Amino acid sequence: MSTKKIPLRQCIGCGEMKNKKEMIRVLKTSEDEIILDATGRKNGRGAYLCPSMECFKKAVKNKGLERSFKMAIPKEVYESLEKEMEQFG
Repeated sequence: MSTKKIPLRQCIGCGEMKNKKEMIRVLKTSEDEIILDATGRKNGRGAYLCPSMECFKKAVKNKGLERSFKMAIPKEVYESLEKEMEQFG
């Protein structure tokens, strides 16, 4: 009997591997728009963050999102993501 594999994702802030369901997905859509994906099901390139402001700040500082999406991210995008993150944290 095989056990069901739990999908693990690495936080782009702290670098810890955690269960996908515990994390918040940041999404880059095909229009290069960056949003939080609460459902985890939308189409696009995803990066994962722990639901804490500490990890979000680390990801901003070490350019975790920029590396994940292979693009420069404007300051306004970080500000709007930060507002959305406050609802989770």
